[in-house]
Amino acid sequence: MSQQLSDLDLSLDANNLYRDEVITDLRAGTLRQLTPVTVNGERDENRAIRFHGQTQIMTQAGALPVNFDIEADSLEEAVEKFGAAARQGMEDTIKQIEEMRREQASSIVVPGQEGGGFGGGQGGGSGLKF
Repeated sequence: MSQQLSDLDLSLDANNLYRDEVITDLRAGTLRQLTPVTVNGERDENRAIRFHGQTQIMTQAGALPVNFDIEADSLEEAVEKFGAAARQGMEDTIKQIEEMRREQASSIVVPGQEGGGFGGGQGGGSGLKF
């Protein structure tokens, strides 16, 4: 490791605390409602509630989690926007994977460096098919 563990700042920011509640329909994914709280655990009315979604894409390599923010002012609005935000999150994830594939494919091959990176076997690549 380039940085010693003792040098890491692992303290919580007392001015940026959130209560994390997980809501799910047991089908499409989960919705996290992040409610800002004070260090005493009281609702911090000076900051907005945030919403975060998670779903997954099934690939040949298994389930790939997809995380995304949802711009909403209420839980009801976040539920309504979940599908569109999930689709956008999936598109963004697929673009990132394709970009990583391009970078991997364009990297210079040096003798003795087989495997490595994604997929680690013959032919390289992540094995993900969309």
